[in-house]
Amino acid sequence: MTKFVFVTGGVVSSLGKGIASASLAAILESRGLKVTL
Repeated sequence: MTKFVFVTGGVVSSLGKGIASASLAAILESRGLKVTL
């Protein structure tokens, strides 16, 4: 089953969104899930 997570927001900078996405992906991968950014 494919699930999507969208990181949006006007206040957070583009760099902040990238870091948040990468951190979330690392956490999910550590739990054995396949993550594609």
